[in-house]
Amino acid sequence: MTVTENSVANTAAAAEATVPAASRGERFTSYDVAAFEVPSGREENWRFTPMKRLRGLHDGTAAASGEVKVDAEAAPEVLVETVPRDDERLGQAGRPADRVSAQAYSSFEAATLVTVPKETAASRPTVVRLTGPGEGRTAYGHVQVRAEAFASAAIVLDHVGSGTYADNVEFVIGDGASLTVVSVQDWADDAVHVSEQHLRLGKDARLKHIVVTLGGDLVRVSPTATFAAPGGDVEMLGLNFADAGQHQEHRLFVDHAVPHCKSNVLYKGALQGENAHSVWIGDVLIRAAAEATETFELNRNLVLTEGARADSVPNLEIETGEITGAGHASATGRFDDEQLFYLQSRGIEEEQARRLVVRGFFHEILMKIDIPEVRERLEAAIEDELQAVGV
Repeated sequence: MTVTENSVANTAAAAEATVPAASRGERFTSYDVAAFEVPSGREENWRFTPMKRLRGLHDGTAAASGEVKVDAEAAPEVLVETVPRDDERLGQAGRPADRVSAQAYSSFEAATLVTVPKETAASRPTVVRLTGPGEGRTAYGHVQVRAEAFASAAIVLDHVGSGTYADNVEFVIGDGASLTVVSVQDWADDAVHVSEQHLRLGKDARLKHIVVTLGGDLVRVSPTATFAAPGGDVEMLGLNFADAGQHQEHRLFVDHAVPHCKSNVLYKGALQGENAHSVWIGDVLIRAAAEATETFELNRNLVLTEGARADSVPNLEIETGEITGAGHASATGRFDDEQLFYLQSRGIEEEQARRLVVRGFFHEILMKIDIPEVRERLEAAIEDELQAVGV
C-alpha cells in the first residue's frame, strides 16, 4: 500500500469510529477494555468531554495508585459487605458501555455490596461515604446496591475528597421492591470522577434515582435504566451547580424493552463563572416489544453569569406506536426578567430577588428528595454557591 492509500485508509477508519450507531439500542458493551478503541473526543459519546482533563482514565495510562475509603452508616436492617471481584452477584445490572467503565470494572479489587433483604423495610436511610484517594492519586471502584423482592429502603452514596476516580455502580431492584437512591458528587476542587451507573428493575419494581453534582474539576455520570420485566417504574432526577472552570456531564439512557413500564426524567442545573460547563444528554428508547410504555424527560438549565455554557440534548426513539405516552423537552436561559420585576415591584431588593428565583428554580427537585438531612444539606450548598458570586 502506498503512503497516500495508507493515509486514506486511516482517515476512513477514523471516520467510521466517530459515526454513532443508528439506534441507541445498538450500543456496544463489554467487560474487556481492549474491545473499546481509545476515544479521541470526536465520538458522539465523548464530543462534549474535555479529554485532556480525564488524566488518562480513557487511554489506559492512569494506573491505580491509591484507594477510595468506604465508610457506611447502615440502617439495622441493611447489610453492607466488602466482597471480592469474583463475587457472582456482581455485574448483574449491566455491562460497561465505554472504555473508562470497562477499565474501572477490570481494575477494582474489592466491591462494596449493600443489600436490603427480602420483604424488609429499612427504618432509616443508609449512608455510604466514599472518600477519594487523595490529590494526585487514582483509584477504581465498584458499588452494588441490591433491593431484594418486596424490600424498601433509601440509600445515599456520598462522594467527597480529592483525586481521580472511575467506578461502576449497580442498582439491582427485585420484583415488587421500592428503592430511593441519592448519589451526591460533592468532591474537592481537584477531583475527577467518571461513573457509569447501571439500574435494573424487576417486575413491578420502583426506583427513585437522584444525582446531585456540586464539586469536582470534572464529573461525568452516566446512568442507564433497563427493565427486566413489566410493571417497572423509574424516576430519574438530577440537580447540578457548576462554578467557574467546572465540567459537569450527565448522560442518561432509559431502555424500554418490555411492556407496561414507566420512566420520568427531570434534571435541573445552574451555572456561574467563566468556563463553567454543564452537559446533559437524555436518551430514551422504546423498543418494538415495549407496548403501553409511558415516558417523559425534561432538562432545564439556568445560566447565572457571562462565560458559562450549558449543552442539552434530549433524544427519543420509538419503535412501536402502541404506547401510552412519550415526550421530551429541554431549555437553557438566564434569569426571567418578569419574575425579577414582579418581586422587585413588591419591595424586594434585586439581590434577594435573584436568590429567590434560583431557589424557586431548584424547589421542584429538592421537594422530591424525601430524605430531610440530604435536602437540608443541598439547600445550604445552593445558598453557599449563590453567596460566592453575590447573586
